[in-house]
Amino acid sequence: MRSIWKGSIGFGLVNIPVKLYSGVQASHLDLDMLDERDHERIRYMRVNQKTEKEVPFDKIVKGYFLNDRYVILDKHDFEEASPEKTKIIELENFVDIHEINPVYYETSYYTEPEKQGRKAYALLLKALEKSGKAGVARFVLRNTENLCVIHPLENVIVVTKIRFEEEIRSLSEINKVDDVNITKKEMDVGLALIKQYTSKFDLSAFKDDYSDELLKIIKAKAKGKRATVKKIKPQKTTGDDLYDQLMQSLSSKKGA
Repeated sequence: MRSIWKGSIGFGLVNIPVKLYSGVQASHLDLDMLDERDHERIRYMRVNQKTEKEVPFDKIVKGYFLNDRYVILDKHDFEEASPEKTKIIELENFVDIHEINPVYYETSYYTEPEKQGRKAYALLLKALEKSGKAGVARFVLRNTENLCVIHPLENVIVVTKIRFEEEIRSLSEINKVDDVNITKKEMDVGLALIKQYTSKFDLSAFKDDYSDELLKIIKAKAKGKRATVKKIKPQKTTGDDLYDQLMQSLSSKKGA
């Protein structure tokens, strides 16, 4: 596994040199875009909008449209914007990780200490485990400032990117159900249904069934056959009464 970033975690006055590795990988199938006529792969080209000619990668620059023209930025400009954050994940404070709403989470990275930072790394790791806290920090990755949570996982410090507040859309335009009346018996059965389905979270119990079934279809088609696809029959309730539907749900779970 190749590291995607090298720098340090700033823990007070202590700098802990680390490497960053992607902690996630896609489970979906990697499908190519093809020309229907001859099944040749489609290649995407970077084309000048005005000349309609392809632009070499080394001639592409980044710009921001301001006052009817583009202001061009180079590598130096990005570094100047926040030079102290380009090589350090600076811990700013510590929080209870349960206080962070899941809507803020993006993606996770594993950290690995450099040889000279192993003891400081171990100290931060054990301190996070013992305190039950997670660190909140900022760092720059691919010319973008990121907010993140630093937390322990199986003897490894994990950096999980979270969104800034301004990236979360307001709920003001969503139609809410504040005016809907729920009766006590409906609430009691709803809570009973949740209790009946409650179990300890086990990630290994959840598989990417869609990709598995799609791969079966692909392998069957490669042999000139058609795969047997699981047919899902939606469960029907007898009536529109919410209470009756909840009671039927309880009964079907008990039967299972």
